[in-house]
Amino acid sequence: QIENIAVIESASLDLSHGFNVLTGETGAGKSIIIDSINAVLGERTSRDLIRTGADKAKVSALFTDFSDDVRDAVIDCGADCDGEILITRVITADGRNTCRVNGSPVTVSMLRSLGRRLVNIHGQHDSQALLDPESHVTFIDRLADNGELLCEFKKEYDELLRLKREKKEYILDDAEKERRLDVLSFQVDELTKADIRIGERDELAEKKALFRNSEKIIRYLNEAYELLEGSDETAGAASDAENAADCLDEVSEYVDPLKDAAEKIREYAYGMKEYASEIRDSLSSLDIDPIEAEETEERLDLLYRLSRKYGATEEDMLSFLRNAEDEIKKIKLSEKRINDIESKINIITASLERTAAVITKRRTDTAKKFADSVCEELSFLNMPNVVFKVDINPCAMTENGCDSVEFLISANVGEEPKPLAKIASGGELSRIMLAIKNVLSDRDDTGTLIFDEIDTGVSGRAAQKVALKLYEVSKKHQVICVTHLSQIACMADEHLLIEKSARDGKTYTGITHLTFEGRKAEIARINSGADITFLQLQNAEEMLQSASEIKGRLIQ
Repeated sequence: QIENIAVIESASLDLSHGFNVLTGETGAGKSIIIDSINAVLGERTSRDLIRTGADKAKVSALFTDFSDDVRDAVIDCGADCDGEILITRVITADGRNTCRVNGSPVTVSMLRSLGRRLVNIHGQHDSQALLDPESHVTFIDRLADNGELLCEFKKEYDELLRLKREKKEYILDDAEKERRLDVLSFQVDELTKADIRIGERDELAEKKALFRNSEKIIRYLNEAYELLEGSDETAGAASDAENAADCLDEVSEYVDPLKDAAEKIREYAYGMKEYASEIRDSLSSLDIDPIEAEETEERLDLLYRLSRKYGATEEDMLSFLRNAEDEIKKIKLSEKRINDIESKINIITASLERTAAVITKRRTDTAKKFADSVCEELSFLNMPNVVFKVDINPCAMTENGCDSVEFLISANVGEEPKPLAKIASGGELSRIMLAIKNVLSDRDDTGTLIFDEIDTGVSGRAAQKVALKLYEVSKKHQVICVTHLSQIACMADEHLLIEKSARDGKTYTGITHLTFEGRKAEIARINSGADITFLQLQNAEEMLQSASEIKGRLIQ
């Protein structure tokens, strides 16, 4: 179900299990349907796909009859899976995506991983992949069942690269080692002698403030003590309060409320005496040592200078010290560590070489069978004189082994096989890709295959052969094919017409499931253009009947 994608306001595709064909005029919207399928499978898309005037676009897809691997992938996404998979993706105008699998939210990357298990889309860009020799090895590996072996190989290869990087970190020339050790040793010595303690600077700062304000502190403490306790010349506030309480006691028998006042004033007097004692003790404990004050200043100055070199806080400086000590150990132990690493590298390299040899043998054994099968398929696809060869040569080790794999082809008798990129035409590439897909079809458990104009450059008898081969593939997979060829359209189990129309100043694309009569008209249009005659319709009917008879024989 497609909503508000480009010129499609709302459209539904109900596809059969077999061979589905989409046809229509150029620009009718066939590519938009493929874009919509790509979107619901989690592939990269853009908010530019949203229909003009709409604030969001939505694509939904329902899958049934899927493999256990797909079921496991759905569960890995955090969704339930009971016989059906419903995927929805909503794209909003601000670029946000909402993806759900059976109602459970998933990320776009999770959806992409699941989508690639459900559907393979093959288009002209796939044919272009044939022009890239680096992709050829994947075809051979798939047929050779090298997947698990390559997975283990890649794990070991990654570990080999990690060890080589580690070894490189340890390798320094002797002069550089000595220079680095001198620097580190000086830094460690300086920090170790400093004997830094966390929180020390705050404590020293408090002491410094005390020393700098010692005269002021002593003066005011003495003054406060005398005001409370008194001096030789004056009575203090505490004594005055006691005297006041005594006076009130003398008259309290005459003025009753003053008895409570006397008690409270006496309590205040006792309190003031206690505070005076605390002040006296503070004065006694003050030990303003000029030497200690100077040492405090010097220690703070040292910590400040160290902090500028090794970190703002005590924690930073101690961390620098630990790291420097570790690096010294690392340099001093580098020779031993390098030897250990080299030993591991040799062991892993030997293991990789053994595994690579097994992979190479399996590729070599498979390559001949693969080439023969592809040639057989190409002969059927009207390329009887083709020579297809898989060229395997040793190369430097990569994550894919130690083989360089390239497909070579000779399309004409007497010519030496050469790289595909140098001699294959567009039509030949399409047929080669279809042949390879058919050879690999037993190894591909993806339920749905989409061929997007893979028939480009093909016509005549070759087109008829391509149609037969696509129909043959549809016996093992659901096939959806976007085509401009009537020979292919005639072989479909389900034929959908994509049409574009204009209403009220807007463009709309619709999808129609064609009846037999509708298919006749569309086949005639594909063959002849806009002006369709009775004879052209009759020819289209004959083509459909002939295709039906061929399909019946193939089924038998």
